Order: sequence, then structure tokens, then C-alpha cells
Amino acid sequence: MKSLIAKYNVPGPRYTSYPTVPFWESEGYTPERWRELVRRSFDESNAADGISLYVHLPYCETPCTFCGCSKKFTRDHRLEDPYVGHVLREWSLYREVFGSQPRVRELHLGGGTPTFFSPQNLDRLTRGLLHGATVSDDHEFGFEANPGSTTEEHLQVLYGLGFRRLSLGIQDFDPVVQETINRVQSVEQVRDVTQAARRIGYGSINYDLIYGLPRQRLGGIRETIAQVTQLRPDRIAFYGYAHVPWIKGIAQRRFSEADIPRNEEKRALYETGRELLMEAGYHEIGMDHFALPGDSLYRSAASRTVHRNFMGYTPVHTQLSVGLGMSAIGDAWYAFSQNEKDVAAYARRVQAGELPLLRGHVLSEEDLRVRRHILDLMCRFETRFADQEGDTVRQGIHRLREMRDDGLVDVHDGTVRVTPAGRPFVRNVCMAFDARLWRQQPGSQLFSDVI
Repeated sequence: MKSLIAKYNVPGPRYTSYPTVPFWESEGYTPERWRELVRRSFDESNAADGISLYVHLPYCETPCTFCGCSKKFTRDHRLEDPYVGHVLREWSLYREVFGSQPRVRELHLGGGTPTFFSPQNLDRLTRGLLHGATVSDDHEFGFEANPGSTTEEHLQVLYGLGFRRLSLGIQDFDPVVQETINRVQSVEQVRDVTQAARRIGYGSINYDLIYGLPRQRLGGIRETIAQVTQLRPDRIAFYGYAHVPWIKGIAQRRFSEADIPRNEEKRALYETGRELLMEAGYHEIGMDHFALPGDSLYRSAASRTVHRNFMGYTPVHTQLSVGLGMSAIGDAWYAFSQNEKDVAAYARRVQAGELPLLRGHVLSEEDLRVRRHILDLMCRFETRFADQEGDTVRQGIHRLREMRDDGLVDVHDGTVRVTPAGRPFVRNVCMAFDARLWRQQPGSQLFSDVI
């Protein structure tokens, strides 16, 4: 394993989309074209599958130095009310594009810190989004929460609106690591929120953990996993820390480079955590995710219907995902679009009656073919090829020769299958088919290391 880590630990995307955001092209993308493709995707899929909504709530009271999300730091809660108004105005603009009643199947509140917002403002936001819409019987509504700012009132109000999934940002329980990343919270705080959510009736509780954080060590990860498995969340996202100081600047330079676990040391943190989670009854889902057998994410993985999008792995597959709020990304299957990344610019454009689009990408036929294969690899660890795939796919298969020789993939009968030994390197397998990645200029680093 050590030699393979040394060989394959190169910068690479996490593939929550294809093409990945750094390779989006402006050619062919216009606001008018985006609206056309949103309407096309809506017409093709709303009746059968419904749509997904992602709402970005960007405010945080304090910075966490590990975080790469788009956020704005403030303690001024007067900003909540106008921001909710802007999001609802943006949603009304999309409702005009749809031309008929949407069926909402998935709703996710992310951030930032969604529980920065008061229960009353989250109630106003959610009721405004769902007013005049149909909610699918099998809907999945979830929200991200900071244990330190989540009250029982938050939980009660959102439960009453149909939310059944809660995702708590834990990262690590080691006090040394918590101080380093400026995210201090006790096991007791997490336990209190978890128990309150279960009393109320939430059916799926997720914990976000991160391996590879500054000053994180094997003993600490063992203790964190032991505490987590005692609390028994239904899902666990066990992400690798993405160290990208060239993007996030000073916020990710509050510690020495020597404090960050690398290569074999970082992988050992994951393998230790993975082994302990599996021993505790969790099943590995795709890359970096775990679930108990009763959870919907596990059931979707078992039935091979699990999906991956900008929110990570999800049991819900919708063709159209609308992103609302500052920096939010929408996915119309045939195109992607991202909103303005500055709150003031976002607000100005929404108030002017414009979709607040900053940039986007219209997928080519080649993009659509590659996207399908990368989704299959990331979700099911295999993909099948037709005879008419074209040069891009053939070149990708050719690039897999070395990984095949190393026992990481099997290639035969029109199928590429990632072996159990190759699962830690699934991003490398996807990279073989990433035509846009191979065309980039040498020497430019856009991504964190894959291990």
C-alpha cells in the first residue's frame, strides 16, 4: 500500500460533478441558455422524479480554518431577514422559468451555518420555498448544523416542516485538533443535540468527520471514532482534509505545514477510522461515506441507485437540482451554473429581477458521456462501455493499464471495475477518463491530493 500511495497520491478532483468547476467553459453559456436547459430538464423529469433544491446560507459567527466553503463571518443576525427575502425572490424567478408546479423531492440547507438563522427565519424560508409546490411522498429534507448553535426549537420547527435528516459538523473530538482548526465543541454538546433530534423523530442523523487535519494523530482518531460509535449516528461522512492554501489563503495557514499528516500517515488515519467503523456495524458507501443498514443511503447503495452531486452522496436522483443563495451551484444535467459569490452582488441582481448567475458550463456530448462513466465509478465502482464511445473513452481505458497491472482495476468485456484494493484510488480511476484534466497546462495545481 505504501508504494501505491507514493505512486498515486497526486492532485485530483473529488468529482461531485463533471466537468469539475475549474474546467467550466464560458463558450456557449449564457443566462438565456441556462434558463432553456433548466426548463428542458424540468419538463423531462419533474413529473417522474421531482426536483432537488439546495439553499446556501452563508453566515458563520466564527471562522473554522479547515473549511473550504463559501461563507461570510458576522455576528449581526439582522442580516438573516433580508437574505431569506433574496432567496425567496430568486426561487420565484425559477418558478417563472418552470412554467408549472414543481414537485420537490429533495431539499437541503447548507452553508455556512444554517443554524445561524433563527428558527423563525428558517420557518419563513422553508414555507416560502414549498408554497405552491408539491412535496414528494418519498422526499428527503435535510440540513447542516453546528452543535454549538442548534437549539431544540430549531429541531422542532424544521421537523414540523418535513425535515427528517440532520447533519452535524463534528470534524474531530480531539481538543488539540479542535483548537487548531478553531472548531471547539464538546462530546456532551453533540450528544445533547443528537438525543434531542431522536426524541423529536429525526430518522437519519449524519456526522461529518475529517481525517488528515493539522495535529491529528492515530490515538486521537481512535478516541474520536470510539465516541462517535457510542452516539451511533445513522450516517458518517469521513472526508479527507483538502489543504488548498493557494485558494483559501491565510485562513488555512494558521498552522505549520509540518502539522499536516501526509501520504502514508494521512491514509493510516482513514484506514484506522474505516476499520473501527466497520467493526461497529457501519457499511462503506462509495468514497468516504458510511451508513448503518437501516439508513436510506445504505439501502440506495445496496440497490445500486445511490447518486452523487454537489452535496455528496445522496439516495435521491433528480435530473434537475436548483441552487439558491450566494455561490450556490445548480445542475440541469445538460449544464451547470453558479451564483454570485459576493452577498451584496447576489442581492443586487436578485432585487433587479435577474437570476444572479456568475458563471456556468454547457456540457458537450463528450462531457455527457464522460459524466455518466465517472458517476458510475464514484457510486458503484464500475462502469460499462458501448462500442461507439469515441476516442476520449478509449484513451481513458488505455490510461488504466498501469492501474490494472497494480491490481486496482479490472478491464474486460466492456466493463471497468474498481477492485477492493483499488477503492482508495477511485478518484485516480476517474481521472483517467477526465479529458479536460489531461488537457490542462502542466504545472498548474487546482486540486488537493487524492490521498
